Amino acid sequence: MSQAHPDLLQLREERFARLEAIEWWDQALLRNARILVVGAGALGNEVIKNLALLGVGNVIVADMDRIELSNLSRSVLFRESDEGKPKAERAALAAREIYGEMKIIPLTGNILADVGLGCFRWADVVIGALDNREARVFVNAACAQVGTPWVDGGIEVLHGIVRGFSPPQTACYECTMSRVDWDLLNKRRSCSLLARRAIAQHGTPTTPTTASVIGALEVQEVVKLLHGRETLLGRGWVFDGANHESYCVEYPVDPDCGWHDGPSPVEELPEADSDTTLQMIWDRASQQLGGVDALDLSRELVHRLECPACAESEDIFQSAEGIDQGRIPCNKCGKERQPSFFHSIGENSSLLAKTPRQIGLPAWDILWARYGEKTLGLELSGDRLFGVSSKNGIQS
Repeated sequence: MSQAHPDLLQLREERFARLEAIEWWDQALLRNARILVVGAGALGNEVIKNLALLGVGNVIVADMDRIELSNLSRSVLFRESDEGKPKAERAALAAREIYGEMKIIPLTGNILADVGLGCFRWADVVIGALDNREARVFVNAACAQVGTPWVDGGIEVLHGIVRGFSPPQTACYECTMSRVDWDLLNKRRSCSLLARRAIAQHGTPTTPTTASVIGALEVQEVVKLLHGRETLLGRGWVFDGANHESYCVEYPVDPDCGWHDGPSPVEELPEADSDTTLQMIWDRASQQLGGVDALDLSRELVHRLECPACAESEDIFQSAEGIDQGRIPCNKCGKERQPSFFHSIGENSSLLAKTPRQIGLPAWDILWARYGEKTLGLELSGDRLFGVSSKNGIQS
């Protein structure tokens, strides 16, 4: 049998050959990149899919929800058999099917309650695929505190927006918020816990086509940012799909915004985790700073629930978002109990005998020690997610 002429043989291209043909492209940089994706719905699906196609090597994806049948019309990574399963887990599994070398860890939990600031500090870039202001405000604060840039995306029907934030060098998300935005956010925060749950159940109507456009551009901004190219940091790109128009907007830094002094230093504590007493963390900070006035927490927590009708109370020590709905009514009279919050621990507080886990903080969090005008972050690095190294990426 005759052999094919050598000139007719087709050479087999490597997986990323067409990407590496781009003059400035660095595939090794993407393979080593660390990305935190917050949200695994319609927009998050598109983001995660594109990260896998591009060969991004290390990803954490956080989402609190489970897959519903209505998600299938807008979420490319989900199937009918996934109904009822956690979005983060199924999105991670689908991403590995696209790119088997991706090391992706799913976190099923509420970003406000269950994701420690260590995840934000670990990431080179954070991608927001969120649908509410409160979550964006938290992500913005977390990124600003640890000095991690983030790209935000928003979609509604045929419209969308992509924005980049990297304070203190650029405007942050809070700089873009109007008085109306703050009023709506504060109104929700002032609602009872049961009313907050009702508000949170309302989804945003959108289409898979808009999610595809915005998710792709979010990831494209991350690629440019990792390669040191010009990005949308401090700017936004607005997409009007109804008229096929788009334009960019500049976001000035709000002089009254508190996220533009630069992040405080953070010390990793490999020997400390969620079960280390707060007193030990306080003592470590005191050694470093020469004293401690207070330990500030990464988020506001509920100390107790109190009934306004019969004065019945119960210590809770949880984030408001993490409290089970069945615990909110009073055990005696059935009235809705009201939360009392705390976000800081002072000297000689009885809470110092407790651990971060016992007061409601998530794993791999950061506590902020204050002494005079000095602030030091203490990362509970003993909590690092299985397979994660803050210096070397996610390990297999």
